[in-house]
Amino acid sequence: MCCRTEIPGTIQYDLDVVGGVKGLCKLLPTPKRILKMSATYHALSDPVRMTILHLLAVQPLCVCVIKECIGIADSKLSYHLAIMKKADLIEGEQQGNWIIYRLTDLGKKYFEDTV
Repeated sequence: MCCRTEIPGTIQYDLDVVGGVKGLCKLLPTPKRILKMSATYHALSDPVRMTILHLLAVQPLCVCVIKECIGIADSKLSYHLAIMKKADLIEGEQQGNWIIYRLTDLGKKYFEDTV
């Protein structure tokens, strides 16, 4: 840990503005919020999931159409959809024999931030 005399002047000035190291630490998101953000970024870190995000930004889709566009096995697609659902980026609605997936409001926000 550095002591006050080792901190460069400009950094120390900015720290003083926010109330020192303790003030800076108080500006951090809660651990719960950090975990949610981490899950979201993890869900967005895979090219397959980013492709799914882009497909669902066009329109809600069933698994068979997503699978056709991406060309992966059912089990792998299910895995990716589960990660995206857990991160609250997509939601699925049962319609007869199909589950129709669409972006959530959070998914739409992250899509808009990526284009």
